[in-house]
Amino acid sequence: MSEAAVSLTIEDGFARLVLNRPDAGNAMDTALVSAMLGHARALAERDDVRVVVLAAAGRAFCVGGDLKHFASQGDDVARGVRAVADPLHEALELLSSLDAPVVAAVNGVAAGAGMGLVCAADLAIAGESARFTMAYTAAGLSPDGGSTWYLPRIVGVRRAAELMLLNERLDAQAAAALGIVTRVVPDEDLEREVDLVARALATGPTRAYGAVKRLLRTSAMSSLGAQLAEESDTIAELAAAPDGREGVAAFLAKRAPAFTGR
Repeated sequence: MSEAAVSLTIEDGFARLVLNRPDAGNAMDTALVSAMLGHARALAERDDVRVVVLAAAGRAFCVGGDLKHFASQGDDVARGVRAVADPLHEALELLSSLDAPVVAAVNGVAAGAGMGLVCAADLAIAGESARFTMAYTAAGLSPDGGSTWYLPRIVGVRRAAELMLLNERLDAQAAAALGIVTRVVPDEDLEREVDLVARALATGPTRAYGAVKRLLRTSAMSSLGAQLAEESDTIAELAAAPDGREGVAAFLAKRAPAFTGR
């Protein structure tokens, strides 16, 4: 596994996962997705990570799958594509299952599976020059990277179909209007804004954040009654947890809470 293709640093509960194929626009090949999966597994095994920033080196966030890599597979291309898609999908599931919020820092182009990464993040902050497109059908392909699950939940099925069938290119403001990104900032402020948001999350109630993520995921597939029951169970469990007790005590005492992530 090539660790150089994706780097991971963790300090004081703050994890930073950086795509690191800048000369290839951070295109996804087997080395990159293998490294991403390895890091996602490592994050899933830790209990001290309270926020994950997903960023990219170079001028592009991620241009999607490495089509040159796929073309080099010749008649074995189907197996070559699966060797990229399957590890990517496992990594996305692991990151989604973390209690820690995942914040995408989007610079430059996010296309194909790169746009899927943005949609899979819990929050996404984009520089004003960022650009987004699905791109798959332009190459005669169908989407992967969770796009057919995440995108319709963000923009609706009809708009998702339009983006996937017509490959409309969105600027950062258009992506924000659709909810694909959380906010847009000047390019020179992107790193600072992401750092501010991430560090605020890193001092927050991590278990409660995880509960929010899980409740949002299940809401689209649950009946109202089942979702209400899950909400009752979850809030009761969190009220008895250390951070729940601290949060209530701090509110009543009119002081700032000191959450530990427990």
